[in-house]
Amino acid sequence: MKAEIIAIGSELLIGDVINSNAAWISRELAALGVDVHYHVTVGDNPARIQGVIQQAIERSDLLIFTGGLGPTEDDLTMATLAHFFQTPLITDPESEQALRQWFMGRGLPLSDSNLKQAKKPQGAETIKNPVGTAPGVAWDVSDKTGRPTLLLTFPGVPKELVGMWPQGASWIRAKQRHLGEQAPVLQVRYLRFFGIGESSLGEALADLMSSANPTVAPYVGRAEVKIRIAAKADSVDAAEALMAPVKAEILKRCGDYYFGDDEATLEALAGQLLKASQLSVSVGESCTGGLLSSRLTDIAGSSAYTRLNVVTYANAEKTRLLGVSEDTLERHGAVSPQVAAEMAQGILKFSGSHLGVSITGIAGPDGGSEEKPVGLAYIGLARNQSVWVKKVLVNSRYSRQDIKHGVTQYALSYLIQLLKGQLESDVFEAGNS
Repeated sequence: MKAEIIAIGSELLIGDVINSNAAWISRELAALGVDVHYHVTVGDNPARIQGVIQQAIERSDLLIFTGGLGPTEDDLTMATLAHFFQTPLITDPESEQALRQWFMGRGLPLSDSNLKQAKKPQGAETIKNPVGTAPGVAWDVSDKTGRPTLLLTFPGVPKELVGMWPQGASWIRAKQRHLGEQAPVLQVRYLRFFGIGESSLGEALADLMSSANPTVAPYVGRAEVKIRIAAKADSVDAAEALMAPVKAEILKRCGDYYFGDDEATLEALAGQLLKASQLSVSVGESCTGGLLSSRLTDIAGSSAYTRLNVVTYANAEKTRLLGVSEDTLERHGAVSPQVAAEMAQGILKFSGSHLGVSITGIAGPDGGSEEKPVGLAYIGLARNQSVWVKKVLVNSRYSRQDIKHGVTQYALSYLIQLLKGQLESDVFEAGNS
């Protein structure tokens, strides 16, 4: 089965909205054993949409539309499909009732334009929307094209698409069985790494990347690298069996930089280790403006290990709250290992936590110098009477937001190493500045 994803919306063409739906649907279709051959984006214009439909039915078996299902005049998907296939639009009673209940429950008036969302081409099946107001359809138009042709429509809002997708996927699987397609199962796993570059990882795994099944490929993420392992087989278990030895070999070679699979994050791993060790952590940060605190508390249950975090952006607050010596600030500057050490000790004392983490640096785009460039940061980690300080340098050409994110990646990585007993060197004895 050859699939084509058609995104409808002028906002996509002018760059106001990024089409993240196409990538997400492609991954979901791959898991169904469906190959995506084309991504197409078209504006809110009936003639152009019809031209795209004509092209798609000539080259693809499965057409998935996103966008254009709302209540406004530029939401044209359903009407254009019905017109193209010379099929009347009818009101779906269940969808209309769901719309009425949605608006009534919120005390809002229901207009005719809203009721438009309850219409569908005659013969199409409704895909319910558990998140928003616009349902989609699943429509077999093979009798109209003279060849197997399946259509699905979804809203352009990503969270609505995700909520509706299981219904669409179930319909596709049923059609695959009806057509006698024995689609192979595709299993995909992403191994996530931090502290090693894409080129170094690629060199270490070069021979594995020549494999046809499973395939191995590197992807650069945001301050991390991902290795994608994908295997096709007749069953999930068979695909997993193909991937298992490849993953084991990758971890044998590069496991020191690995922190988890798929949706794993450094903050989640840090949280797991903190919970397991029954330790608490507090953060005193400057240039990252609370980002490390935010990431640590993004994890559900983080109250078990987070006590008190502070953002001491001004030097005076570093002294007032964290006890950083004015003499240290004057002699070494705020961005220095000495200040990072005193900040880590200070947050440890101030919070009463088991561990203290500090960050001081230059996030840019201004404020750097030859001696202390943009992207430079010092990360302090304190436990009992010992303080470790790490110097990091994030690419100064990155945006301010990406520099802040990169610095927090390092901070989380060093916290994880501390929790594992693997943090090396750079130890400042308490009081040694």
